[in-house]
Amino acid sequence: MREDDTMEVYRLRESLSEPMTSLPPNRQTPGRSASVRLAHLGCALSLAVSLAFAPCAQGQISLTTAVDLALGSNPRVQGAQADLAKARAQLSEAHDAYVPSINAGAAVGQSYGYSPYPPTLFTVNGGSRVYDASQFYYIRAARAGLDAAQLHLDDIREAVAEDTALAFAALDHDQQREQAVGQQLGFANTLVSIVESRVNAGQDTAIDLIQAKLTAAQLRFALLRAQDDTAEDREQLARLIGLPPAALSVNSDFPASPLDLSSDAAIGTTVHGYANAAVATAFANAEAKQQQANGDERFRFRPQVNLFGQFNYYATFSDSFAQLQKIYQANTGQTTLSASEGAFGVQINLPIFDRARAARARESAADAAHALHEAQNAQIDALNGQSLLRHSIDELQTQAEVASLQQQLAQQQLNILQQQLKSGNPGGPQMTPADEQNARISEREKYLGVVDAGYQLRQAEIHLLRQTGELLSWLKSTASATAPPTPSPQP
Repeated sequence: MREDDTMEVYRLRESLSEPMTSLPPNRQTPGRSASVRLAHLGCALSLAVSLAFAPCAQGQISLTTAVDLALGSNPRVQGAQADLAKARAQLSEAHDAYVPSINAGAAVGQSYGYSPYPPTLFTVNGGSRVYDASQFYYIRAARAGLDAAQLHLDDIREAVAEDTALAFAALDHDQQREQAVGQQLGFANTLVSIVESRVNAGQDTAIDLIQAKLTAAQLRFALLRAQDDTAEDREQLARLIGLPPAALSVNSDFPASPLDLSSDAAIGTTVHGYANAAVATAFANAEAKQQQANGDERFRFRPQVNLFGQFNYYATFSDSFAQLQKIYQANTGQTTLSASEGAFGVQINLPIFDRARAARARESAADAAHALHEAQNAQIDALNGQSLLRHSIDELQTQAEVASLQQQLAQQQLNILQQQLKSGNPGGPQMTPADEQNARISEREKYLGVVDAGYQLRQAEIHLLRQTGELLSWLKSTASATAPPTPSPQP
């Protein structure tokens, strides 16, 4: 399992003694891709034009559209498609060994003196394989290679979809953080104004004002960081889908719960009886090498039957043909020697002893055994990775639930404080407008915990769907499934 498939469970922030903002969690950034394919150029151009003529409004793009554009333009997908075309050609080549081949040639020249084979004016040769025990296994090897190429293409498509989905989720996470931190900064600026007025009125100390200004400065720094993260991930997604990053934004079009983690029965094989497409590709390659080894091993004491045919037309104007015709006339009494000659028949070969081919057969058998063991190890690693990710998702789901409850609690406390500001608090400490702004900042901090926990959970879910080979089918479901509304600050 890759290192970025293991998700770290971040500790929650229990409470804030001082209103400060948290920085976004570490995240893995997916790979980058190239220009847009012609099949998706129309969609890309239409979106680019709409963004260009609307500089003040951000054009949102859905997850499914982003994945479709990435799959159509990614060089890795195009390379895998070329490998698939090559595998089809190799299978056709193995079959075509039984299809007759015909060659024709012509030559003009002169020869002198006696020769039993005078120059030919043109020649036609043909032949085909009729029976070869090894060729049957070579055809099976080519067919297994074709299956491996198709599975490899599926795996590459899943990998590109994973990169795009992670970039999409990262940009969505950045947009939510930037908005929330911007709200915090607005509350902090209001807090500075309130504390300045209270300091001038002698109700607060200079330390209180410095603390308020420090909070505002920290939030300005956090906003700059959030804006940089948003710009970086927007450019990353734009490179993946081949669109300009200007005014590009995403919507939160994710299913709320794409995975069923109710029991360990969910852990298993999903692609042709294997953990995922990558493992299935490894087993298909091992099968191809095994069939190749079987063919190499079955060459001794097995006949090889071939058809052959040949037609020659000799150059009658050559001196050698004239000399041969004189000899023919003297021996047979016939006046004309035919310039045409043809032959056809069946050729049978029986290999008996060939040390080089025997050694190559042993080499092929060892290579096939190695490929099989590598595929078995890949299956074990994939299943172990799936199990680890499922347990990690269990923890992240609980973390997201705790963060959501903390945000709801902070919102309720803010509501109570606002009510106390309106009606007073008899028998208790009097609430001030500064307390309200601090509570608003604290509530937004808890909301950032919800955003971060949800992003970490979404990352783990995407990784697991990629591991099980179900990512593309899940992404298609996002066209009809929408994420639940996110909490927003109340006035």
